[in-house]
Amino acid sequence: MSTRSQHYRFHQGDEVLPFAPAEYEARLSGLRRIMAASGINAVIFTSMHNIAYYSGFLYCAFGRPYGLVVTQTDSVTISAGIDAAQPWRRCYGDNITYTDWERNNFWRAVRSVTSLGKVIGYEADHLTVGQSTAMRHYLHPSTLIDVAAETMFQRMNKSPAELDLIRAGAAVADVGGYAIRDAIKPGVREIDVAMSGRDAMELEIAKRYPDAEYRDTWVWFQSGINTDGAHNPVTSRVLERGDILSLNTFPMISGYYTALERTLFVGEVDDASRKIWEANVAAHEYGMSLLVPGAVCSEVTAKINTFLEERDLLQYRTFGYGHSFGVLSHYYGREAGLELREDVETVLEPGMVISMEPMLTIPEGQPGAGGYREHDILFITEDGNEDVTGFPYGPAHNVVG
Repeated sequence: MSTRSQHYRFHQGDEVLPFAPAEYEARLSGLRRIMAASGINAVIFTSMHNIAYYSGFLYCAFGRPYGLVVTQTDSVTISAGIDAAQPWRRCYGDNITYTDWERNNFWRAVRSVTSLGKVIGYEADHLTVGQSTAMRHYLHPSTLIDVAAETMFQRMNKSPAELDLIRAGAAVADVGGYAIRDAIKPGVREIDVAMSGRDAMELEIAKRYPDAEYRDTWVWFQSGINTDGAHNPVTSRVLERGDILSLNTFPMISGYYTALERTLFVGEVDDASRKIWEANVAAHEYGMSLLVPGAVCSEVTAKINTFLEERDLLQYRTFGYGHSFGVLSHYYGREAGLELREDVETVLEPGMVISMEPMLTIPEGQPGAGGYREHDILFITEDGNEDVTGFPYGPAHNVVG
């Protein structure tokens, strides 16, 4: 009877990475300082965002576990055989492929890097109960230490290379926005408008990054009652004159998410809607002025709350006023330590990236019903901020069709 391997190395083709090797070395050096300070022998990442951040590889799980093991000397992605050598071509460092001939070969591959009885770092906010049990069974860790928070704070401070990629992503989002604005007219379905924006962005990404992988770029284009929630999916609703619209473009480049979000109206805007729209635009501009070094997320939130309360609109606020950008998607990742909410005390620093995106939702049946949202991406600089979103906002520009 032949013996089939539990894991092996399958490396072919050339490595293609979103960033230069020096970028990944800098990230891994930062991680290894975290490890040394806590006495961690090996970190096992299981989340898409941390694996992508430290290796460049963005996995497609499809029901299979994936990982990245980092020690003081090695960085090894662990991937399923169904992907063959693609993970190695798209990761910085080594790669081990595990087979599915035997259950839990993933953990046997991890063990081949970590060995037994070590101090293991892991992501408590991602590892499932089942996988946590398997980790203990196969690795016999002497100690388990959660590194989710510390790695999140490392990701919050962007390198110049990351800032360049995010700036390019914001420009691609603008391209999608203009394509959407051109497609808006009465009688067109939401889905048709959304596709025009998505196609324009994917073509622009391919032009700017010919060696990238292309996936996950999307659009949420909402109209009428569908604008009441920020994450409402696209439908086949037909646009009518006077409809409130929400334009949302999301290019994905090598795991990095950027966004453009704008309120628009089809053909005309009534007085009640214009008043609420202009108030939300004013809150947006005020909020952007507050995003400077030394500002505290909770204090920025409180100031915008007061701004809206003075206009009797705070009760219509929908969610927090902004969040960090970087390795992020609607499928994975979030730097929850950098959000503009009442319960976040993070101090803004140069090199951070954050959005300003106030949203007001007026219920159906009231004057001005609908969801109003503007969204810009801002780089925190030494003396203020830089807005990298170029698409215009407000009634002067976005009554279209």
